[in-house]
Amino acid sequence: MRTVIFRVTAPYITALMLLFSLFVLLRGHNEPGGGFIGGLIASSAIAVYGMACGVDAVRRALHFHPIAYAGFGLIVAVIAGLMPLFGGAQFMTGLWAFVSVAGAELALSTTLIFDLGVFLVIVGAISSIALSLEERYSG
Repeated sequence: MRTVIFRVTAPYITALMLLFSLFVLLRGHNEPGGGFIGGLIASSAIAVYGMACGVDAVRRALHFHPIAYAGFGLIVAVIAGLMPLFGGAQFMTGLWAFVSVAGAELALSTTLIFDLGVFLVIVGAISSIALSLEERYSG
């Protein structure tokens, strides 16, 4: 599976897939997509990179164990759910803040923060599973 063509093109394919996963993540609270689908695309990119370059290269690129990403994502999602409680709203109620940046209005929401947490949970969990399977069956 580690042909020269695959090893050369895999980093580019991985970069494009990660960029597309961020696009899907960021448009998800207004249109179809979001943290779950974006996370699946990102973990697929990590799996492609792992198949081409090996598990050690992926672990070096991630800097932390994938489960650490999942744990951090869970914390982010819970914080996004708890934020409305401080404003007198119910748990997981969407709150919006509109910030003016360079003359353009930027909409920030707890929904986006929750989606980011889900994204990290999915990337961490699925990548951990994929890397474990790759380690077990690669050698």
